[in-house]
Parts: sequence; structure tokens; C-alpha cells
Amino acid sequence: MVMRSTILVAGLLATGAACAEPMNADQARRFVAGKLFAYTCFDGTRGTGRISNDGSVIGTVQVRGAGPMRNTALPPGTLHVKGQSVCATVRGMPFDPCFNLEKTDSQSFRGSISGLGFAYCDFTRRNNRPNIVRTTLRPQGAVRSTASAAAGPD
Repeated sequence: MVMRSTILVAGLLATGAACAEPMNADQARRFVAGKLFAYTCFDGTRGTGRISNDGSVIGTVQVRGAGPMRNTALPPGTLHVKGQSVCATVRGMPFDPCFNLEKTDSQSFRGSISGLGFAYCDFTRRNNRPNIVRTTLRPQGAVRSTASAAAGPD
């Protein structure tokens, strides 16, 4: 599970399509940090995630697109800059993977682990706020039921 979360985090920071625009660490931070992204990966894994400026990650994951959607959180410092690359430190992994990040359009990017281009996730920005139901308040007495209207004034 930790390895999958790391790959997903990596994906949150990377992109790659025919018209992709590579992003360095600073560009990726501006494009991604604090924003909510939905993602789908090459193996069917999907979910949502948000990366904070402190390198922490919070989100959801459904491994291979089956089973329950699980909440996941990785601590501050999980994602960090190494040279011009974004890398991850995850307990239990023998190395810190770094990621290729490519912007695919103004709202999307693809992330892949450096050296493993086939292992990628596509990310699309989502609205940061949940949908809010709006109601219109009417002044008291402005609406009368049909029965009281038929009965006439009191």
C-alpha cells in the first residue's frame, strides 16, 4: 500500500502526452500545491489528492479501480525537491523515487517515475470547494398555501 501511495504521489507531480510540457520542481509546485486533483493510473488505480507546500499529501485511492476507496495521508516532507526534480521519501522503501512531471493542458498533468515511463498517472484539477446547495429565502408570508389562498383573507 505504501509503494502504491508513493507511485500515486509521484503521479500527482508528473505529466506526459504528445503536446506535454515538462515541468521542473518550481513549476510543478506552482501548478500543483494546494490544489485538488482527480487521477487515473495506467493500472486502473484512481482517486483524488492534494499536495501541501510542506510536502505532505492527503487524498483517496482505489487500487486497480476495484475494492473500497481508501483515505490516505503522507506526512510533511514526503515530497521534496532534489536538484530540479521532485522526489519522495517513504518509510520502507529502499530508495527515494523521483518523478517526471509534464503539463498536458491548463488543468492537467501526467506523472511518471523517472526511468519507468510506463508507470504513470494522469491528473485533472478539480474544484477546491464542494458543491454548495443554494436556497432562496422568501420573506415570511410571501408564499401562501393553496388552501389558505382559497379561503380568502383572515
